[in-house]
Amino acid sequence: MSSPFFFRLFGARRAFAALACAWALAGAQAAMLELEGPRGRQQLDGAALAAHAQARDIEVPQDVSYHRAMRYRAVPLIVVLRELGLTAADTLEVAATDGFVAQLPGALALQQGAGQAQPWLAIEAADAPWPALPGKAQSAGPFYVVWPVATGVSSEQWPYAVARLAVREAPERRWPQIAVSGRVPAGAPARRGQAVFITQCMVCHTMNGGGGATMGPDLNRPMNPVDYLQPQALRRLVRSPASVRHWPAQTMPAFGTEQLSDAALDDLITYLGHMARERRGTR
Repeated sequence: MSSPFFFRLFGARRAFAALACAWALAGAQAAMLELEGPRGRQQLDGAALAAHAQARDIEVPQDVSYHRAMRYRAVPLIVVLRELGLTAADTLEVAATDGFVAQLPGALALQQGAGQAQPWLAIEAADAPWPALPGKAQSAGPFYVVWPVATGVSSEQWPYAVARLAVREAPERRWPQIAVSGRVPAGAPARRGQAVFITQCMVCHTMNGGGGATMGPDLNRPMNPVDYLQPQALRRLVRSPASVRHWPAQTMPAFGTEQLSDAALDDLITYLGHMARERRGTR
């Protein structure tokens, strides 16, 4: 644990009490959360977060990953983000142990207004592990970003098995190769599709080598899906991957209309087609 960060987060007097409680609860096996921001690299242990003054037991009525109501010990994510130095203009990169990497807009992660979706960081206790995820051998722990109210939050903005939180530039500035051509006007389908790609696809895939995820293949190198799949087959692949091709290690989930509307899927396919043409040097 990084003492300077811990003392800023808790305050000097409360820090000793929280630290003692954390040690008593979890001993030497506490899960560590890595932080990376303007103040450098830090680490914080889960037991310390669970002992924070703002931590509480919360109910998540419709948990995206467990597909049912869940109860967690959690702390408002903003408690960590303020100390991390995140601003509304930044992107919060959330990296998981399995190679999943979500890019959350800073403005979304920092929401605190009445009626707005607000993220919480759920903390799995070492002596009370969560159940295994449906179809998986592991739970969503040790850290999981959850949204008790999820209005306006996509299914891929619930990263679990979180290992690192980092302050980054917007993805299209950090990796210019994922961006559509400057010729594409604002509000055009391909530009809207770029936003869909960043939110829904970039968590597992890269584009022209741009991105931090390692779960799935690049979607434009060496070929783009539009190069070898008819539009209807590509739509079916997104809606029900196993109905198009299946293998034991397949991890791509099915995206129903409640997760990705037909209009958003059309925009995504337009974006993919645009990127394929750009790669080929055609319009």
